[in-house]
Amino acid sequence: MAQLSYARYGKDNIRLYKVEKDAKSGVQTVVEQTVCILLEGDIDTSYTRADNSVVVATDTQKQTCYILAKQNPINPPEKFAAVIGTHFVETYSHIHAAHVKIIQHRWTRMNVDGKPHPHSFFRDGEELRVVESVTREGEGISIRSKIEKLLVLKSTGSAFHGFHRDEYTQLPETWDRILSTEVEAGWKWKLFKKLADVKSVDFDGAWKAARDITMKTFAVDSSASVQNTMYKMCEQILDAVPLVEAVDYALPNKHYFEIDLSWHKGLKNTGKDATVFAPQSNPNGLIECTVTRAGPKSKL
Repeated sequence: MAQLSYARYGKDNIRLYKVEKDAKSGVQTVVEQTVCILLEGDIDTSYTRADNSVVVATDTQKQTCYILAKQNPINPPEKFAAVIGTHFVETYSHIHAAHVKIIQHRWTRMNVDGKPHPHSFFRDGEELRVVESVTREGEGISIRSKIEKLLVLKSTGSAFHGFHRDEYTQLPETWDRILSTEVEAGWKWKLFKKLADVKSVDFDGAWKAARDITMKTFAVDSSASVQNTMYKMCEQILDAVPLVEAVDYALPNKHYFEIDLSWHKGLKNTGKDATVFAPQSNPNGLIECTVTRAGPKSKL
């Protein structure tokens, strides 16, 4: 005897581009996104009885996304994700939850002759701004904002020593090393009860604060380990954005190994003399953590 335990469906990889045109100044602003919508609800019979009457077609979901984009700002993506999710939960009585993921692609305005160009842009990296939102009937809207694919490197200012050693350990201790990682950082907002609560939040300001904290801490911290540096980042984001409940990081350690060139006429290229390195693709370290706000202290 079989039963359907969980089901959701929707439209993935909806490509969306919107241009805002200021007729007076001639300045245009562009936003490009990839959207995924997945719906939950009373849809079991579409799986178990071939009953398509409960299916809001995935093409309908795509067209709805475009119409909502025409009727609403799509930046910041957190607000647009909440608009999409709220639409499906409020429009269809048998849909009880909407999962929306938005990947916002990077377009940076060009400077031409020292001035911002009104309608020309370039992609200055593969960094992504990502939003994961769930709107649940009778509960509210949960939102997680993310930075992905932010590649950073510093050539000194990082150490790793004092770690546990045993018969399986070969890694030497180091007091000065190259540190490079591809940042994946996320921050979970408090639960929003309704769409109006979402619309009053400065998501752009929070994203900028999280990104600035990540970059500055990475650069200036005299890093004892990736673990300790990422914890400092989390603490600062929680301090900077009161509506955030939790911050998480996943940082792969991208290694750069010294190359011993002493075999060639005694050429020195290790330790303090190392200037030529071999970037490694894998394997690599992967360090993750989630930091939440401390609960209230119990009174004695």
